[in-house]
Amino acid sequence: MSRSGITGIAHILLAARDLDAARLGWTRLGFTLSPRGKHLGRGTGNYCIMFPHDYVELFGVVGTERVNAEYTQLLAAREGPMKLAWATDDSAAAVAALSQLGLHPDAPRDLGRQLELPERTVVPRFKIVALPPDETPALSSFLCEQLTPDLMRRPEWLVHANGATGLLGVTVVVDDTAPLVDAYERLFGPGNVHTTDDIVTVRVGPHRLLFAAAEDFVAMYPEIDIDERATAPFIAVLTLKTIDPEATIDYFTSWQIPYEALPDRRVLVAAEEANGAALEFMAAR
Repeated sequence: MSRSGITGIAHILLAARDLDAARLGWTRLGFTLSPRGKHLGRGTGNYCIMFPHDYVELFGVVGTERVNAEYTQLLAAREGPMKLAWATDDSAAAVAALSQLGLHPDAPRDLGRQLELPERTVVPRFKIVALPPDETPALSSFLCEQLTPDLMRRPEWLVHANGATGLLGVTVVVDDTAPLVDAYERLFGPGNVHTTDDIVTVRVGPHRLLFAAAEDFVAMYPEIDIDERATAPFIAVLTLKTIDPEATIDYFTSWQIPYEALPDRRVLVAAEEANGAALEFMAAR
């Protein structure tokens, strides 16, 4: 187990104002989506874009029950990625490991959602662990242990027409990267945190987090327009693995989806095409 009990990124929560419209939009982008899920006891639901080891959760308000104010406040301003779920194989062990590092995790709590499959209704279950916001600065996040992974990883949901095979990481726009270093070194160890020209890169298992101030983000991604409604910190880019960037380009071309093909074989899709998340496709390594 890692020093924190965190093994990587479990999933990204992306808030959408119209969940079913988002489903259509991401299907057009070439993703296969799970059936709609409904969180038990809450007024929220989701569609998930599943990969073998991680996923993107399209998240929205679908009922009249309680909804966390964090979600309604973001959706009042804009759509986009709003939370990161850290992966852990053992939430109780992760709580112990984090506590030993001097952090302050909550006790694991149960979460379930109802999922309507063609043959029956199932309830995928999770244990989640909250951390104080200042212990993962610039990222709203929590730990997630999947208790029923087989319910969410049906083989037919893992194949995507655009060639995507998983998450590589996220890029986060922040006001200042300097205050982030100590917190992430404490969480993941100094060897997993690197600073280059004020850009902070954090390695977490197979994933990476990249933190950059707005001017550095623009230098890295001149093709991407920052949403003026977004205030730092916010997740600006989801980086995805693809089997073959040329096949991804062929798919986008055939469906008349705007994209940028870069000389280094990265493929970019603007945030307005994906509910506020710019998408970066890179060849799987």
